[in-house]
Amino acid sequence: MARNGFDAIDRKILREIQEDGRISMVELADKVGLSVSPCLRRLRKLEEIGVIRKYVALLDPAHL
Repeated sequence: MARNGFDAIDRKILREIQEDGRISMVELADKVGLSVSPCLRRLRKLEEIGVIRKYVALLDPAHL
């Protein structure tokens, strides 16, 4: 476990969520090598401790 308390799977979850905040839990779990339930538990924990504060949409100014 890393010094900050996150392991490699937590970091994978964070990378995937940063890439696509709307990824399905099934796809996220598959990409990080977990089943859905433990993946969801880890994601919720990251939200609870404030690592993930919110989910936002990135707008393309050219389309506005």
